[in-house]
Amino acid sequence: MALEMNNFLSWILFCLAAMVSTIFFKHRKRCYGAKRKLPPGQLGLPLIGETMEFYKAQRSNRLFEEFVEPRVAKYGKIFKTSLMGSPTVVVNGAEANRFILSNEFKLVVSSWPSSSIQLMGKNSIMEKQGEQHRFHRGLITSSLSSTALETFVPKICMAVQLHLQKYWRGKDSVRLYRSTKLLTFTIVFECLLGINVEPEMLDTFERVLEGAFAPPLNFPGSKFSRAKKARAEIVKILEKVVGEKRKEMENCSMVGEENGCMLLARLVGAMIRGELCEEEVIDNVVLLVFAAHDTTSFAIAMTFKMLGQHPDCYSKILQEHDEVKKTKKAGEILTLGDVKKMERTWQAARECMRLFPPIFGSFRKTVADIEYEGFTIPKGWKVLWTAYGTHYYEEYFKDPLRYDPSRFQEFVPPYVYVPFGGGPRTCAGYQLAKLNILIFLHYVVTAYHWSLLHPNEPIIMDPLPLPSKGMPINISPKLITTPNCFPFFPYLIIFFLHNLNIFFSILCPSYLFQQQLFSKEMKSSIILYTFNQK
Repeated sequence: MALEMNNFLSWILFCLAAMVSTIFFKHRKRCYGAKRKLPPGQLGLPLIGETMEFYKAQRSNRLFEEFVEPRVAKYGKIFKTSLMGSPTVVVNGAEANRFILSNEFKLVVSSWPSSSIQLMGKNSIMEKQGEQHRFHRGLITSSLSSTALETFVPKICMAVQLHLQKYWRGKDSVRLYRSTKLLTFTIVFECLLGINVEPEMLDTFERVLEGAFAPPLNFPGSKFSRAKKARAEIVKILEKVVGEKRKEMENCSMVGEENGCMLLARLVGAMIRGELCEEEVIDNVVLLVFAAHDTTSFAIAMTFKMLGQHPDCYSKILQEHDEVKKTKKAGEILTLGDVKKMERTWQAARECMRLFPPIFGSFRKTVADIEYEGFTIPKGWKVLWTAYGTHYYEEYFKDPLRYDPSRFQEFVPPYVYVPFGGGPRTCAGYQLAKLNILIFLHYVVTAYHWSLLHPNEPIIMDPLPLPSKGMPINISPKLITTPNCFPFFPYLIIFFLHNLNIFFSILCPSYLFQQQLFSKEMKSSIILYTFNQK
């Protein structure tokens, strides 16, 4: 009797499974159309698709080698799959990049996981479409114009030198990746936004990033839950900063006169005029901090990795920076003109970003049926373009796996080299990233001998690419000509200036609420000038 009952239950389950499968495949056929020619490939199991294979390859930073390349070999440069419950077409090649990226807002729109949208901000530029996107982008790019970049150079120079004095001086080794993350994080806040930053804030932002691509499961202890709490802390800080900036601008009648101001002032000015709401200001700041510091620090780390592995290339880079340094007086900082002379260095950095793109690629969602290369990509499907789809192909780069910065002495056609994306959503801050990379390299290679502790350190994804050990390097200063007591001298100067400020505030109470005699910037300048006399 029990056996008959088990057989009966098995038969019921079989019938249910058959019914579900029949409904699924009929629905798929109805949705995709029998006459449409879909790209070749496999959609896999319902809901799951090939997601597990995708994430397994991504985690080991071998998404191209283990997921994309085998399918390209089997199906061609355009193939279908199913990822995270969505039918997806993966495209490769410069023409595919051009077609997808240049048709943003027309045929496709950006598509991010729910967790990313909630943590980066649903009101940020990454979720804006059409005219709203153009308006937000205009505000951001106006703060990154060529004129603005000139003003950034001395600020970045000062930030780099202070960072090296604080975190590198007297050390035998440093974790380069962590060091550059803190530096680029500081530069974004203080140079681009005009906000003083504490090192602890980086840890809070990193907790947000950890959940940005995690399943949006908000239960205690989950990555997403921890990230939501960290974002709430950040929002609380930024609400206070934005409120203070608004009061300052309204009291000083700065509204409408933000030209030449930092990005935060431009965003708050737009908020005062009713063009943005407070949530849009805060969400854009959160997004820009992530976009401007995390990928840049990875690019710097990979540049050091490849220069450490190729001493012949490094010797040419070192010569270039020594030549720039010879044109400067003691204590004189770089100018934008000096940075433009670092052509070989930028070629080396570009080659590193070709081999190790900071962003693998990105997803788009079709808003209409798309006909491409003889195939139909149905409305509502996802499209994934990848940087590796051109960076690692012989037809675009000869011997593509070889490190060869000289290849960038030649013209590279559009949509072939895409570490910063393309089309309307091209990274707005790529010129700022360039300044950060070149200026940091200049001050390190001219002041320190260095070597990689782990030349073949693996790169992992968590959730963006990073060196698995933090890229520790050995360092030693190139020249020490001063007695050991010298390092304390600048701090004695600062102690004197600080107490002088206190003296004036006691003598004249109203002084406390006015411009201080010796600002933070002046103190920093004195420190740097004193150190640079060495």
